Amino acid sequence: MTTTNLMNTALKLAKLDAMPYDTNIIVEGKDIKKVLIGIDMETPELLLAQQMGYDCVVSHHPKADSCIVDFSKVMDVQIDRMVKSGVPINKAQKALKKKQQSVDLGSHASNYDRVSSAARLMKMPYLNIHIPADFITEEIVQTRLDKAFETKAKTKLKDIIEELNSWEYYVGKTAQPVIRVGSPSDYAGKIEVLMAGGTNGGVDVYKSYFEAGVGTIIAMHVPEDVKKAVQEQNIGNIIIAPHMPSDSIGLLEIVKAWRKEGVEVTCISGIVE
Repeated sequence: MTTTNLMNTALKLAKLDAMPYDTNIIVEGKDIKKVLIGIDMETPELLLAQQMGYDCVVSHHPKADSCIVDFSKVMDVQIDRMVKSGVPINKAQKALKKKQQSVDLGSHASNYDRVSSAARLMKMPYLNIHIPADFITEEIVQTRLDKAFETKAKTKLKDIIEELNSWEYYVGKTAQPVIRVGSPSDYAGKIEVLMAGGTNGGVDVYKSYFEAGVGTIIAMHVPEDVKKAVQEQNIGNIIIAPHMPSDSIGLLEIVKAWRKEGVEVTCISGIVE
């Protein structure tokens, strides 16, 4: 097994033809039999992998090189997602731009070489696989919620929480689904799962969804400024399906595929099986 083989499997599962900006093979490798994968894999995890005899390390969150510097570019996928939900394409682009520029300012100045230089010194094959896993998670969660509530026009937020809490992804996990904006008795309206877009699109993006007719957004996390703005707008709800368990949904689909291909895979650093 090579790093290219591993990457291609992940891309295929996510229905992608090429690596997005936040996904890359940082250090190539071959003859890979043992993989250590986690949400955040940096130099300490690289050292752990080397000490324990792993052949490759995979991080979900982008930690190196172009995956960091070009991270804001991957946020463009949010435009297509907004359009799908009924937001005009010109409005979607403008709504995203402020947050995208902010992300670019931070990522452009980051120490993008920190983890990758360690991996190269150790000769440890190293991959960043971000949005492919998030695409898989988003599709699974959206499909299951659509099926659960397709005949329930007056779904309430408490119904969504109850449904999420019944899923194997969240049962028994330390972080649990929670309502961040709205109350249990509020009607959900149209439910949109937003878990793949690089990072949260910001206040203007959320407002665009709600103005387009979305009633409830299901996300992995929400910043304080977005939460406060949505509360003040009083036109939509936000439910958080917690970050680590939700990230694990897509990643574990990739892990299962790698295991079927004969690779021994160990999950750490936030991936909950």
